Amino acid sequence: MKAIKQTIGVDVAQDELVCAFGALLEDLSWQIKARKTFGNNPSGFKACLKWAGSMKEANSEVLFVMEATGVYHEKFAHWLFDQGEKLAIVLPNKISNYMRTLSIKTVTDSTCADAITQFGLERKLDTWSPPKVIFRTLRQLTRERDQIVAERVTIDNQIHAEKTEAYPNANSLKRLNARRKLLCKQEQEIKNEIHHLVKSDQQLDQDVKRITSIPGVGELTAVIVMAETNGFELVRNKRQLTSYAGLDVREKQSGTSVKGKPKISKKGNRSLRKAMHLPALAAIRHCQIYKDNFARLVGRHGIKMKAAVAVQRKLLELIYILFKNKTTFDPAFEQRREDDTSPSPLHSLADADLSIEI
Repeated sequence: MKAIKQTIGVDVAQDELVCAFGALLEDLSWQIKARKTFGNNPSGFKACLKWAGSMKEANSEVLFVMEATGVYHEKFAHWLFDQGEKLAIVLPNKISNYMRTLSIKTVTDSTCADAITQFGLERKLDTWSPPKVIFRTLRQLTRERDQIVAERVTIDNQIHAEKTEAYPNANSLKRLNARRKLLCKQEQEIKNEIHHLVKSDQQLDQDVKRITSIPGVGELTAVIVMAETNGFELVRNKRQLTSYAGLDVREKQSGTSVKGKPKISKKGNRSLRKAMHLPALAAIRHCQIYKDNFARLVGRHGIKMKAAVAVQRKLLELIYILFKNKTTFDPAFEQRREDDTSPSPLHSLADADLSIEI
């Protein structure tokens, strides 16, 4: 029976690639035809591709599917893309949740590869493409800065503890302050590098200027959003963006006995959520539109953090709309919208309903 879809599921480890070749047949049944392990290195990549060519049917293509396992999958993914092969990268939690539906009791590299293969055969997956070089570099820099800031917070806590104790050690304080000074210097170097990178790309520089017209959103926030989304290359709409950031609403209700409180899923890019926190607080303080919406939501349920998260979500959506429409933030848009009876294609935070529970 002819195969209508062929997939290789790859369970990626630090040193090896555990592969399973599967096919979806015309009667919609599937089967695992072969399994093989290769090294996670250039010679292993070549051997894996040669094996895939020998297993697949003539004049047909095969889809490689793998988990996003930290950084171990990246070399193989980039190599496959350079060879013109189709591949899809899936979040690990999707595979683990899918494996629970298969009632797999023994979890090994081989069973994981089988599950990834079956997942690829049953689902329609988006093909992966590597991020642009400038966005990849910016993402590395922004994440490095985030780590440095976290280290500095730890040092600040240690300095506070050392100064507060009964008998502070002067040498310890000297070393802690020297480490803090070094972290501050490195953070400034990263900020300067990010600024020069943005200025070196004319289109990116214009996009960042449009985004930073939003109250509370600075260059660093704009760069983080652009870098984490690869310049919104695969974002089709606002709902997809909020889901990618983990700011989409999750609700659980069943009958009359199960009625959970709606809340954000947090199943998404934590760097995006973290980047929107302080800009939302600044926008609430300094922009009347955000301040009014925040006050309205707090008056409804009395929870300030829930209202702040709603503003974060709308800020992220607004960033995408300004990028897509190539326009800047207009604080007078709401008043003009009320005066004009015709609908406008532009988006404003005040135009959006922030009443959804978070």
